[in-house]
Amino acid sequence: MAESEVDLESEKYEKHREAGEILSQVRTETAERVEVGASHLEVAEYAEDRIRELGGKPAFPVNISIDEEAAHATPSIDDEETFGEEMINLDIGVHVDGWLADTAITVDLSGNPELAEASEQALEAAIDIIEPGVDTGDIGAEIEDVITGYGYNPVVNLTGHGLGHWEQHTSPNIPNRAVSQGTTLEVGDVVAIEPFATDGGGKVTEGASEEIFSLEREGSVRNRQARDALEQITEEFRTLPFATRWLETDRAEMALRRLKRNNIVHGYPVLKEDDGFLVSQKEHTIIITEDGCEVTTA
Repeated sequence: MAESEVDLESEKYEKHREAGEILSQVRTETAERVEVGASHLEVAEYAEDRIRELGGKPAFPVNISIDEEAAHATPSIDDEETFGEEMINLDIGVHVDGWLADTAITVDLSGNPELAEASEQALEAAIDIIEPGVDTGDIGAEIEDVITGYGYNPVVNLTGHGLGHWEQHTSPNIPNRAVSQGTTLEVGDVVAIEPFATDGGGKVTEGASEEIFSLEREGSVRNRQARDALEQITEEFRTLPFATRWLETDRAEMALRRLKRNNIVHGYPVLKEDDGFLVSQKEHTIIITEDGCEVTTA
């Protein structure tokens, strides 16, 4: 899209900004609640409730990833886990009428502050070079250089991403390492940059646990609980991810199994490094402007 065609003051971008302002406040308040002995579920529900109080809605369930976990971990409805001396990543999203903001922060209770600093500084370095015409491969190279400079590895099979209307992950992908064929960013693009740093090998794999799902396609089911769940999903969450604990129907887990078996919803397994290694994460949402970029979640 040509620069002259992009109105960065339009309603779309104002709603992206509003989502970012809410998210910035919620991220700060939520991180302050992460301490040894605090409840995972209470922290997640605090963030999600606070988003609603401030006029937004959660764009996806709050991710609380511990130690080797990198993404897609969120508390179950009866979760009793508490924080220990661990590395904790909080990944939080907000939408206003389907226009999104996405952010993440590492709260290090494990005694590894340099690993948390590596992803944070990689994000700052990436933002510093972003402007119209920059190649996403160059952004990835900047992220990789900073993280390897700390003596760690970027997680190469996780990427930043575009943010669409009611879509959490759209093109372009923003790699966390140098790639030879990237995408050129243009004025008006809204993207989430999210470096992950690890003291492991730099590739995550799928675990067995699933608590986050999203709608795959329209469909119908006979089971009453599954029908009730599907009605809530399509009306309230649309194509955005949701947590099992958000469903108001009886026997929500059984309802989701039926919907998944019919390929109506799909799950997001927890993504993790090998046991014994740690992952840190830092993320901001940005809008590409004529002279650089605007961080909506600062």
